[in-house]
Amino acid sequence: MSVWRKSSYSANSSDCVEVGRGVGVRDSKAPATHLPVSGEAWAAFLRDVTRVTRR
Repeated sequence: MSVWRKSSYSANSSDCVEVGRGVGVRDSKAPATHLPVSGEAWAAFLRDVTRVTRR
């Protein structure tokens, strides 16, 4: 079983995306399903997000 984490920006909101290490991402309103994401894809996503936010 994975531990699911949500962004600290979500505070106590239930409308967020959660990340499960080694599992993928899921919508907090539909926790029974998730989108599998490989480690390589997640790393690429983080690189792209970081690059865009630093402009």
